[in-house]
Amino acid sequence: MKQNIHPDYHTIKVVMTDGSEYSTRSTWGKEGDTLNLDIDPRTHPAWTGGQQTLLDRGGRVSKFKNKFANLGI
Repeated sequence: MKQNIHPDYHTIKVVMTDGSEYSTRSTWGKEGDTLNLDIDPRTHPAWTGGQQTLLDRGGRVSKFKNKFANLGI
């Protein structure tokens, strides 16, 4: 087998949109980093059946709606 071709897996903390958190192993970031999710399975309509709305962190959703507001008129 080739040496040194595998990614470096380490433990990170993932924080969901509701504030709950868990630890997992990942190649993202460095050991002990925190990944804050903007959209997760608890809030995304694809997993919730479209019953909940997206959280608009940083104005991304409103920016998208403004950009494409006149499309299809």
